[in-house]
Amino acid sequence: MSANLPQALGSGAGETPPAAVVVLAAGEGTRMKSATPKVLHELCGRSLVGHVLAAAGELGPENLVVVVGHAREKVTDHLATTAPGVRTAVQAEQNGTGHAVRMGLEELGGVVDGTVVVVCGDTPLLTGATLRKLAATHTGDGNAVTVLTAEVPDATGYGRIVRDSASGAVTAIVEHKDASDSQRAIREINSGVFAFDGQLLADALGKVRTDNSQGEEYLTDVLGILREAGHRVGAAVSDDHREIAGINNRVQLAEARRILNDRLLRDAMLAGVTVVDPASTWVDVTVTFEQDAIVHPGTQLQGATHLGEGAEVGPNTRLNDTTVGAGARVDNTVSNGAEIGPQANVGPFAYLRPGTRLGLKAKVGTYVETKNATVGEGTKIPHLSYVGDATIGEYSNIGAASVFVNYDGEAKHHTTVGSHCKTGSDNMFVAPVTIGDGAYTAAGSVITKDVPPGSLAVARGQQRNIEGWVARKRPGSAAAKAAEASSREAGGES
Repeated sequence: MSANLPQALGSGAGETPPAAVVVLAAGEGTRMKSATPKVLHELCGRSLVGHVLAAAGELGPENLVVVVGHAREKVTDHLATTAPGVRTAVQAEQNGTGHAVRMGLEELGGVVDGTVVVVCGDTPLLTGATLRKLAATHTGDGNAVTVLTAEVPDATGYGRIVRDSASGAVTAIVEHKDASDSQRAIREINSGVFAFDGQLLADALGKVRTDNSQGEEYLTDVLGILREAGHRVGAAVSDDHREIAGINNRVQLAEARRILNDRLLRDAMLAGVTVVDPASTWVDVTVTFEQDAIVHPGTQLQGATHLGEGAEVGPNTRLNDTTVGAGARVDNTVSNGAEIGPQANVGPFAYLRPGTRLGLKAKVGTYVETKNATVGEGTKIPHLSYVGDATIGEYSNIGAASVFVNYDGEAKHHTTVGSHCKTGSDNMFVAPVTIGDGAYTAAGSVITKDVPPGSLAVARGQQRNIEGWVARKRPGSAAAKAAEASSREAGGES
């Protein structure tokens, strides 16, 4: 069983997909105090707008349009990379949410026949399930417009939902800055997420005025226009007010990251994953697990990382785009773009770089770095070594303090070590070089030539001892006195 954290795309059974979803992502986001556009700030492996698009995609809309404005080149480039096929519309001047939606509709020809869902690009906690509830309420009740609302502990800054005291119908949405004292006491707020009848929306947008404190076209004014024309205005209440929280500064960004991370870990644990300390464990939405995986404290799992059944990761480990096989153990390790085979053992304090592929029961031990290296089944690189641009066969042992010397200053070269080889400690393998199956290399060797299978390679200078050197060159030193005492003992002197 796999716990796949991203939710699947597509509308639910029996639901009619909306004709369009319009995502509002044109704002500057000055309170983020950043050169990065607000909607491109990331949490849990996706940009803010990326999370919104993922939720909107679950509706299976016929059209998906993102309205861009501030730093639109950056946003458009991001969308081209992460959400190919999504259309963009430009709001050159920030004239309000109503104007932004008009720009989105113009991208689709001006009038859309069917349901149009409007969402904000800075609400990363919004789920597809909530959007489906909104769309179902809209079509089921036959509304001209349906607003997604929520009751919040503190409504400061949000538009208030004003209802008819007798029927409970939505009569208006009043922005905080335009609200009266009694209206500001209302805790039901506008999420900024709506479902509209597309034709009625296009007509009403042409009637929106700018006689408000900001001189802008408010999308919320469409509700009053439609209601005055005798059309039905409804609401769908979110089950969790945190879903509709917009991100306006980095404090809110961190709060949303915590909420989303807790949600992801809860899903993983309910699917059979042990997370020892959720408070210190961070995962991206793209991470997947098999049941009985164990995640220890201080672990970060990023990108397309996958933990196989019974894999054990951490503590203090960061894995990015890394596959961990069933039953493997990864301890105090940093890994990027690696494949760790079943029952392999990595760490502590190992660094796996892109292109590392470890076979069944392979071992990469303490203070070992690997890059673009294939390590065969049962092979061990226990400690203090660098293995780059290499292929190592099965059941070989690489001695401590070995370096695969792969770079000549201009190009990288490959080293091949066969199966059932035993290489000595403090070896330098100067690529390109091949060590044949079953070969040995002596400790302290610098291997520059191929070693035939079954051979012993010795490549080191002849040792020469210069007796009496310390006494002559360091007379009176602690070393000289120790040597003199040892000589007396060896000679039987008392």
